[in-house]
Amino acid sequence: MPSLLTTYTLKSVLSLTESKSGEKKLGEIVELLNPDDSLEHTLADSQAKYVMFGIPEDLGILANEGTEGSRNTWEATLKAFVNLQGNSFIKAPKVLLLGHMNLKKYLDEIDALDGKDKTDAAADLTVQLDKEVTNLVHQIVASGKKPIIIGGGQNNSYGIIKGSSLAMGGAINAINISPVAGFRKRNHRHHKNGFSYAFYEGFLNRYALFGMQENHVPKKVIKRIKNEDRIKITTYEDLFIRREKGFDYELLDMTDFIKPNAFGVEIAFNVIPIASLTSKAVSGFDLDTVRHMVYKLSKPKNAIYLHISEAPIDTNDQISAERTGNAIATLISDFIRK
Repeated sequence: MPSLLTTYTLKSVLSLTESKSGEKKLGEIVELLNPDDSLEHTLADSQAKYVMFGIPEDLGILANEGTEGSRNTWEATLKAFVNLQGNSFIKAPKVLLLGHMNLKKYLDEIDALDGKDKTDAAADLTVQLDKEVTNLVHQIVASGKKPIIIGGGQNNSYGIIKGSSLAMGGAINAINISPVAGFRKRNHRHHKNGFSYAFYEGFLNRYALFGMQENHVPKKVIKRIKNEDRIKITTYEDLFIRREKGFDYELLDMTDFIKPNAFGVEIAFNVIPIASLTSKAVSGFDLDTVRHMVYKLSKPKNAIYLHISEAPIDTNDQISAERTGNAIATLISDFIRK
């Protein structure tokens, strides 16, 4: 793949921003990439703490015969984010709005295929995308900034973890707030094995699974993750069905498990079942609980990235699209909230 990054101008961002007299929206105050400078120089010179970009794709999902729609998440999120109020609660001037990876050409190629040809081609393109994500995240983390990445599928967790690990000079930790483990076997790349690839290739050290739903994890995956002492699991059933473990205690325990070293925060949006088009779960966290987790996990100094994925959008359902975009934008605001 050639360089995929599409950057934004002030004009393009303001075209999405609904400006009003007496208000300052985030689209009016976020930092943008200098068009006359390289990414490397912009990152070095920027005072921003966070670098935000999108990966509008569902290649990894289609590689596992899943439902498309996550390619639409970034557009809805971006429009919602730039229209949030800029005020003293959110550190918007500390955000560099970088752009997105333009994958339309590859998605069009995949859409023209069917059956095994489609899944095989999607898996191959996922491997190529891994390299692009790794390189971009490596540049951002190496510059001392924290990437905020909006997918896309959770297949991108592999490139994000690898890029962060290479920049930090060693394996990092991660917490995954998700109904599934993301730890399927490494037969070919797709959205449910990003963490297993990162773990066994040495880029992921400690892995915390919070809110995994027992009904949706295959027996072989459970056996695999329970045999690893570097993986810690608190299931949704532990928290809310058996109620053997208090939520606040378990979140703190998970945070203590990962925070001694650099760690990433992973949110699979389908952990909020009422907000997801494709979640098979009929119960799960509500949005405010996930907001609280994102806010708390953003506070340790070793938190180095936020990745939100698995939020497919049906562009024919405008109300649902706007709600999903608003929800994800809100989670981003909680990660940068004072």
